[in-house]
Amino acid sequence: MTISDSTTAATDTAAPAIRRAPDAAPLVRAEELPPSGHFIDGTFRAQGGELADVIDPTSENAFAQIHLGTADDVDAAVSAALRAKEAWGRLVPKERAELLLKIADRVSETSDLFVRLESADTGKPFAVSRDDVESTIDTFRFMAGALRATTSMAAGDYVEDHLSLILREPLGVVGVVTPWNYPLLMAAWKIAPILAAGNTLVIKPAEQTSLTTLKFAELTADLLPAGVLNVVTGKGSVVGARLAEHPDVDMIALTGSVGSGKAVARAAAETLKRVHLELGGKAPVVVFKDADLKAAAESLRTASFWNSGQECGAACRVLVHESVAEEFTAHLVDQVRQLPVGEPLAGDDIEIGPLFSKAHYDRVLGYIDRAVKDGVRVAAGGSALPGPGYFVAPTVLADVPEGAECAREEIFGPVVTMETFADDDEAIRRANDVPVGLAASVWTENARLSHWAAARIDAGTVWVNSHLVIATEAPWGGFKGSGYGRDLSLYALDDYSRTKHVMHNHAR
Repeated sequence: MTISDSTTAATDTAAPAIRRAPDAAPLVRAEELPPSGHFIDGTFRAQGGELADVIDPTSENAFAQIHLGTADDVDAAVSAALRAKEAWGRLVPKERAELLLKIADRVSETSDLFVRLESADTGKPFAVSRDDVESTIDTFRFMAGALRATTSMAAGDYVEDHLSLILREPLGVVGVVTPWNYPLLMAAWKIAPILAAGNTLVIKPAEQTSLTTLKFAELTADLLPAGVLNVVTGKGSVVGARLAEHPDVDMIALTGSVGSGKAVARAAAETLKRVHLELGGKAPVVVFKDADLKAAAESLRTASFWNSGQECGAACRVLVHESVAEEFTAHLVDQVRQLPVGEPLAGDDIEIGPLFSKAHYDRVLGYIDRAVKDGVRVAAGGSALPGPGYFVAPTVLADVPEGAECAREEIFGPVVTMETFADDDEAIRRANDVPVGLAASVWTENARLSHWAAARIDAGTVWVNSHLVIATEAPWGGFKGSGYGRDLSLYALDDYSRTKHVMHNHAR
């Protein structure tokens, strides 16, 4: 059956009102903005090139500018990182850990500024930005402890009269490309383990959302030796491409789209450098017939619409057993109807902000429009909201057929698709029938079924009766088109280091 087979199927397409902030001071004062130049060798500099406006997505007004870097800027930053790498890599774990803890403290001391700057840059509600900043602090504190407690294969005689020692060494210089949806947090997920492992780095934040990365560099400049952390802003086709192909960069790490990951991997192949890719997702949410439907819907209110759905692990693709589809849809629509939409300064209870750019706004609306033309039913939302700002109503698309574009491609907005399945085997087959495999969730009260399903879903993280709960101690990364490599946890330290075997002949 399809969900619309019932005449009582849940539908609520009334557009929510956008709550606007009263006339007040701006989120960030001009003197609080970071310098607009690149941060290279411990100082800010601008070596020519174009300037690009930074747009507030709630108002569509420019409020800052950044420099669009060139290949020469990248070369200067890599040279600085090369000069700094030996001394930084030779520090003992205790010394690097103490510096990471100082970084965490500095971010904590200035957390209010980072929250406001992130919300100004991306339009995020304060709840999302606060969580980003708190998670950034936790990431640096975890890595400070983890680097002092790494484990390896035990030293011993594995060949007669020969003692084997396994060493973990820094890679050298790491190039980093981070996305626009979590500018500060995704930078921290890379910077913390890269520095912890003893590497230096050059990071390129998304050109549309570079401000918190630049502010991070500014506020930690007195803590890190010059050249250890370098920031070059600009376009991926220029700055990112040069980092990926640069012969003196030992590894390139990217969080971004599948297309960006392919481009980086191709460029990196020319110098055989290591590659770390955390790419897109299309997380299936498998709701079995015995699930607690109300609890699942309440959880998806956050898991599907956090950061306006601009989240690679978002619970964006629901597969629900046909016998409970109508009831579950009603619960989910009820939750979506309650989501407050608005600007960050409109209240701490705002849950949905704008999409980050006009281009992305148009892209998300295009997916919705094409789905409706193809016969998909809009159960909630389904439209743009009156401007200014790039606001899209939280949307639930029902009656989605197998193989539909909206159920296979990453929309990356406040849009959830609803499909039905008839039996457990079909649920798993459909869950895996997408080219990416970052995250998924399983909803059931049957412990045996939960283990069976989680073992068969092809995703790097599978939650049971939960979704989008992330722990710094646990690895994050995907399978298939979602890339390879792991962020967070001890596994990230492994990714950003290399093993060396030293064997001593001690025969007498």
